[in-house]
Amino acid sequence: MKQLAELFVSFFKIGLFTFGGGYAMIPIIQREVIDSRHWIEEREFLDLLTLAQSAPGPISLNTAVFVGYKMCGYKGALAALWGVILPSFLIILTVAIFFSQIRENPIVDAAFKGMRPVVVALILAPILGFTKGLHWTMISIAAAVAFVIWHFGVSPIYLLLAGAAGGALWVAFKGKEVQR
Repeated sequence: MKQLAELFVSFFKIGLFTFGGGYAMIPIIQREVIDSRHWIEEREFLDLLTLAQSAPGPISLNTAVFVGYKMCGYKGALAALWGVILPSFLIILTVAIFFSQIRENPIVDAAFKGMRPVVVALILAPILGFTKGLHWTMISIAAAVAFVIWHFGVSPIYLLLAGAAGGALWVAFKGKEVQR
């Protein structure tokens, strides 16, 4: 029961203090579950993150569910999910109630414009962190895939499927090489 409460509180803090959506939450989730709480290893987090990216839905929610499930099964998944959702729900509810009064406020507008560069940095930080230990060819492939998605508008689903097929073929090819 204590670990369920810890999951809820940790993800509630993450949801409360993160601006910019799911990708901006990743470095904060990473810091909380790997560095602060030591719930999972970095390698396992990367695997969970890959799975969260592949599953339908927001990456932050999927990551919370997968970490919670890893820690305490279905109850942990629900605790982490409620923890990460509740702050956003309460904030959006409050904003919706008062939105018409603050919509045209220049200070509020300036605050949101000022947060944009920080959100971009929060998104880029985990990307740069994930490149540690990667061979330059993998970094080049990741950059090429990002360019194809951004410039040509190719669906990430097709690229994920191509990456999965390429990885499976690579292992199959390497397996045959090792058996010789």
